[in-house]
Amino acid sequence: MEVNMSIDGDQFIDVEKFWFVHCSLVRYSGIIRTEFLAADYANYANGPHGNLMTRPYALILVLLLLVGAAVCSCSRYQPFKLNGPLVSSATTMVTAWYFPKNPLTDPTLDDSKLSKEIKWGFRIFTDTPHEAPQFSPSKVSCNNCHLNGGQRERSLPLVGVAGMFPEYNRRSGRLYSLGDRIVDCFVRSENAAGATEAGDGEALPSTTSKEVLAVSAYLTWLARGSEVGKNPAWRGQNVIASSNLIPIEKLDARKGEALFMEHCTNCHGEDGQGVAIGDKKAGPLWGPDSWNDGAGAARVYTLAGIIRYSMPYLNPGSLTDEEAQQLAAFINSKPRPSYPFKQQDYRTEKLPVDSVYYTRR
Repeated sequence: MEVNMSIDGDQFIDVEKFWFVHCSLVRYSGIIRTEFLAADYANYANGPHGNLMTRPYALILVLLLLVGAAVCSCSRYQPFKLNGPLVSSATTMVTAWYFPKNPLTDPTLDDSKLSKEIKWGFRIFTDTPHEAPQFSPSKVSCNNCHLNGGQRERSLPLVGVAGMFPEYNRRSGRLYSLGDRIVDCFVRSENAAGATEAGDGEALPSTTSKEVLAVSAYLTWLARGSEVGKNPAWRGQNVIASSNLIPIEKLDARKGEALFMEHCTNCHGEDGQGVAIGDKKAGPLWGPDSWNDGAGAARVYTLAGIIRYSMPYLNPGSLTDEEAQQLAAFINSKPRPSYPFKQQDYRTEKLPVDSVYYTRR
């Protein structure tokens, strides 16, 4: 779609379609830099041409944002208040690449082997396909679900969670160590299991794989100061109340598709594969590069909880419980890689009703 339109002789930009308005101050790789992200055009929709903004005005805005970022880079500027140790779930994608605890800039970390492991674990977490390509045939990063490096409220936060392991895993029917849980994420969400279908069984991660140990070091670092064995108050808050769950058979993927086209395509694209915003891109929601059908996000209610409290990123929490479930039903009606070991899951526990990719037994 053409975004430049001539009205009364001036060049205009459709703010709804153009990606520049929000400026994120990002402490990444030791420096602050600007990220121009998807536009929240509501503040500009009341102008004389609706969602259209003159090109000169847009350029002036960009320059002002750049100047503001330069000023902020000279101080310990924090653009918003935290909710405890976490980024508030009410903040928009302007905070997408802000990390309350960032090992790449933390002055308490030195050049020791442990510090280097923590830093690498953080890089794997936030850029999994590039930092751990052997175990990430998908284009999904840990950070796509656990936003802000696992430090965002109601987005599967992981601060303090390392101290909860070992814990019982219902899917496998046994105790899981932290390493076991990380392996599961690689095998399912990053689809490392896809390597077995390609005949490369050695590509499967184990609890002693260096990438798994590095992520474990990062998550353990995030748990410093937390009480071992005490469940963090923010854990499990991205769940839709059971009283509001809609029976799976009553969810309508067509309604979910309509909601997707209305609320999600700016960042995820109509094909669900993600839209590039600067050097960042939302992970694919279906298809060969997405999570496989054995992942947690392949469960409708689990995905609905993520959507309900984390999306849409320009106005998180604005969807209703029903809308989130309809969206999840649509996304999980789409094809995705097959997890080859599903028959080993839920042997001692009842198969969840929202595990739509599993054969009922």
